[in-house]
Amino acid sequence: MKRPSFFHGVIVAAVLGFFASAIVATLTPFVGLAAVIRFVIPAMGLAYLLYLFGRSEERVGRVTTLSLWGVLAAVTWWIAPPLPLYLLIHVSAIWLVRSLYFYSGVMPALLDLGISTLSISATVWAISRSGSVFLATWCFFLVQALFVAIPPAIKSRRAKQGNTATGNETFEHAKRNADRALRQLFTQ
Repeated sequence: MKRPSFFHGVIVAAVLGFFASAIVATLTPFVGLAAVIRFVIPAMGLAYLLYLFGRSEERVGRVTTLSLWGVLAAVTWWIAPPLPLYLLIHVSAIWLVRSLYFYSGVMPALLDLGISTLSISATVWAISRSGSVFLATWCFFLVQALFVAIPPAIKSRRAKQGNTATGNETFEHAKRNADRALRQLFTQ
């Protein structure tokens, strides 16, 4: 699959926001808001994880990653930490999966961590200002959609210079071999 675009992220954010608000509105009268929130967070995380798998070109380790995420979600649900920590654990899992499947360096992963932090801030701001689950979820995944702007790898200047030097050495070696072969052809 192709790397996702920001537009895909906006659509996913709207769809997940709709489903999160529908689930909260439907189940809250029966089991209470706290229990529904503890169900919705991993459910939206799983849906987003499946979206990321569908958009990633990396095929290795998906079953393992999904299994580990499921174990993490089950253990976190069973331990029942405070809600902010519960949310942080699931956001960290999303960040880790995205870092493993979309980046090949530390700097892009750290930039993605910044996006994850910003998405939590946007969610807290949206829920405190509006009280809407849809807007809070939409803001979270809308900020998460910005990950497409992060390049898969960021090379330092030193690495770029090193690659140029290696490329020049390889070219010089090939040129010397070609000159030697031409001399042998003309002297025989």
